[in-house]
Amino acid sequence: MKARGEASLRSLLSLSLSLSLARFSSDRMEPRVGNKFRLGRKIGSGSFGEIYLGTNIQTNEEVAIKLENVKTKHPQLLYESKLYKLLQGGTGIPNVRWFGVEGDYNVLVMDLLGPSLEDLFNFCSRKLSLKTVLMLADQMITRVEFIHSKSFLHRDIKPDNFLMGLGRRANQVYAIDFGLAKRYKDTSTHQHIPYRENKNLTGTARYASMNTHLGIEQSRRDDLESLGFVLMYFLRGSLPWQGLKAGTKKQKYEKISEKKVTTSIESLCRGYPSEFASYFHYCRSLRFDDKPDYAYLKRLFRDLFIREGFQFDYVFDWTILKYQQSQIATPPARAIGPAAGPSSGMPPAVVNADRQTGGEDNRHTGWSSSDPARRRNSGPIANDGILSRQKAPVTSDSTGSKDVMLSSSNFFRSSGSARRGAVSSSRDAIVGNETAASNPLTMDASAGVLRKISGAQRSSPIMPPEHNRTSSARNTSHMKNFESTLRGIESLNFNDERVQY
Repeated sequence: MKARGEASLRSLLSLSLSLSLARFSSDRMEPRVGNKFRLGRKIGSGSFGEIYLGTNIQTNEEVAIKLENVKTKHPQLLYESKLYKLLQGGTGIPNVRWFGVEGDYNVLVMDLLGPSLEDLFNFCSRKLSLKTVLMLADQMITRVEFIHSKSFLHRDIKPDNFLMGLGRRANQVYAIDFGLAKRYKDTSTHQHIPYRENKNLTGTARYASMNTHLGIEQSRRDDLESLGFVLMYFLRGSLPWQGLKAGTKKQKYEKISEKKVTTSIESLCRGYPSEFASYFHYCRSLRFDDKPDYAYLKRLFRDLFIREGFQFDYVFDWTILKYQQSQIATPPARAIGPAAGPSSGMPPAVVNADRQTGGEDNRHTGWSSSDPARRRNSGPIANDGILSRQKAPVTSDSTGSKDVMLSSSNFFRSSGSARRGAVSSSRDAIVGNETAASNPLTMDASAGVLRKISGAQRSSPIMPPEHNRTSSARNTSHMKNFESTLRGIESLNFNDERVQY
């Protein structure tokens, strides 16, 4: 009975929304916002409001439209829109298309992006290879560094708040959800916020830093420690403090805190390269107002990447997994070698619908509107695809002559997309009075080339694409295989239209 009542209430709210927005529409009573975007179907919801798929009326481009009732107790959309505008121009920061008030709603129109790293983690059976984690780490540290360069802390670093792009930007990691962001430094005086204690936990308990659990005011070091927990979560498949049972949320947070404090860095990182322990030791060595050496942290992981003999080709585990699925559906004329496995070179685990969900929310200040069940059963983004050819890298292994090249940035042509709005799924925000007046810092990033080599091959690593951009040379003698593989990818049909936000 209660569920039926809630469903009726949702229907009434949806009707109210449509009627409210229709007042600002054309003569056809078509719901529009900003007289520029057509309101489509709902793709997500949360305590903050609802997220809709939208379309630019002039260009037909799809966008994400986030709506928040103007009468909400803790409005956050205006604050978040200011943060996005302040960060505009940075690589991996989604664009704000429009912000304003329509009827009874605050409206934020943003870029439509691909799946979150949590979605992709689930798609890959809740474990990522070392290569994929290191490629993600490089971009994620850069995103956090950029946010810090604008005098803000994110304060809710977690896999759900990093999304992959679409199309040509499919390999680019985007940072989203600035509802809990906080200014840590005055831009005019360069004065750091004061050290404080007895602070409530802000963010997501699973990834919160040790100091955050201890009630210490967050600073730059805490964003980076949280990122370290995210990386270990990807590598290990879970964190030691997941799945703890407690009667209340407060008791649960206390249990998580106790487990986190008693879990040493060495224990957390046991069985994985020592660079991860070094990362945590560095983060915890920082004083409250210290500026982290982001370059050192990136160098730590890049050196490991080189020693492992990996190539920075943007071949993520999900790229390979989707490619393997396409080969099963439509086998190419030519057999795929060992390198068609995940980026670690090992065959992928079968996607298991019964795998651990890691479903506890662990929030002190709200919840994510993402549907974990939908995420577990959904595939990753499918993008426009191209295939090209290039000579295999020169090695002592004479078997690696020439191989099919796949662009990881433009993968799977003519397929459905798992898409997300570049908008916050967060809860009640901490609203500040900061203005969005600053010059955006632009950072180079672009998609690399996916190079498939045999399992026995080792070649000189390719570092991020700002340093390397390889143009593909086609070989007509292999065009038959090229076209056959392309047809196989083009024939893919994805069951999931979109990943719900």
